[in-house]
Amino acid sequence: MRSLYHYRDLIVYLVARDLKVRYRRSFLGVAWTMLQPLLMMSVLYLVFSAFFHASFDLYGYQVYALAGIMFWNFFQQSIIASMNSLRGNASILRKLPVPCAVFPVATVLSGLLNLTLALVPLGVIMLASGHPLTPALAFLPVAMLLAALFTLGAGLLLSPLAVFFHDVTELVGVALTLLMYLTPLFYPMAIVPEQARWVVRYNPVRSILEVFRDPIYFGKVPPLQHLAVALGVALAALALGALVFRKSSHRIPFYV
Repeated sequence: MRSLYHYRDLIVYLVARDLKVRYRRSFLGVAWTMLQPLLMMSVLYLVFSAFFHASFDLYGYQVYALAGIMFWNFFQQSIIASMNSLRGNASILRKLPVPCAVFPVATVLSGLLNLTLALVPLGVIMLASGHPLTPALAFLPVAMLLAALFTLGAGLLLSPLAVFFHDVTELVGVALTLLMYLTPLFYPMAIVPEQARWVVRYNPVRSILEVFRDPIYFGKVPPLQHLAVALGVALAALALGALVFRKSSHRIPFYV
């Protein structure tokens, strides 16, 4: 942590660079960060709203699905970017004695900024649909922090593997697709068959998602028990990721 704080200026530069590169050749620029979840939500609404009409009111599904899509975009894109960040910054790692962890940290922070921008269309949808804006929304920064800690832990765990074994990134992409369907992003937990519900219930990503979505969709601060589980999952992921990354970091400059 001390070394990361010492290189905080480099982290800020990397975050700014990632944002510039992401939007440099985009016709819509930053607006795409806000439009992409809306377009995905619209597709899901057209396809699935008829199946889930008993679980949601007319506009409730839009808010439910959009919150899940926003969370998942942040989680998936940050992990893939973390895995590519070390090889993508190979020239810096070979020439300068910087901590390798600054690159996954910068990618997660960049993703967190994009998630913050994506809250704008969410607010528009909530206002347009008459979904209540409750004081519980003030809890969102805490939920986003937990999501960032969990995602950073996963990124730190997987990014060294992407350096040592180049096909890991593709395998993780497939695993994330499977995990997406095991996480109630766009479907309610109630439709999962009872005999298979334990698979979703013990999915650690679901714990973080519920803490993020509760203030948005249900208009409430997550129950203390759920919050404690999410905090434990996030800290456990961060500790495991940091441990694995620290044991591997001295070899990374020789493999990138």
